[in-house]
Amino acid sequence: MEYTDTELMVTAAANRLRDGDSVLVGIGVPNLACNLAKRTHAPDLTMVYESGVIDANPSSLPLSIGDPVLVSGAMNLESLHGGFNYYLQAGRLDAGFLGGAQIDRHGNINSTVIGDYEDPDVRLPGSGGACEIASNVERTLVVTPHDRRRFPEKVDFVTSPGYLDGDGEREELGLRGGPAAVITDMAVMGFEDGEMVVESLHPGVERSAVQEATGWELQFSDDLTTTPVPSDDTLQLIREELDPDGVYL
Repeated sequence: MEYTDTELMVTAAANRLRDGDSVLVGIGVPNLACNLAKRTHAPDLTMVYESGVIDANPSSLPLSIGDPVLVSGAMNLESLHGGFNYYLQAGRLDAGFLGGAQIDRHGNINSTVIGDYEDPDVRLPGSGGACEIASNVERTLVVTPHDRRRFPEKVDFVTSPGYLDGDGEREELGLRGGPAAVITDMAVMGFEDGEMVVESLHPGVERSAVQEATGWELQFSDDLTTTPVPSDDTLQLIREELDPDGVYL
């Protein structure tokens, strides 16, 4: 079966999740990825939402993190404060999904401003809970389109810390975990010594195309592979059961 870039990203993100993980999940591709993982190789994955829903098992796809459908089948409901305090800031979550307008070579994410902070070209929504997620989960996962504007060598503003300067500053500040993967419509990147490294290219994508869409000289893994494509069974599950109305796809 033919697949779309989005379906490949969903599958690649799901493959980064482990059985037993507790995951702070948002809306869109991360939500599909978590549900796909839970229905396949990670049945004991626990989905947690910023709104305070713990171990969500929604009966349909939520349209926001405050959608009442998230309550259906949930293990527990916390206040927003309680979810951040007792779960996120206490270090009880294994992974968290983030996005933003920019991500740089060290995995720092910008969702605050484009341009100078005092006189920006664009004012963005800001952190919300993103900084707390980036600082407190063990593994940060980023799903984003891949283009040069989104991948500058240095973000205009560090909203959510990655490996900061890439030279141990994250550890010096006592932050937990760090970026583990960046999944785009061209490739899957991991991190080595605090710097982004291309681990796999999507089928039909050349190194030169990924480099052209990136604002610094990328490192490519010595063990560079081709990203596995979604199987027919996986595509059927995504299209017919997880997102039959194409809400996220």
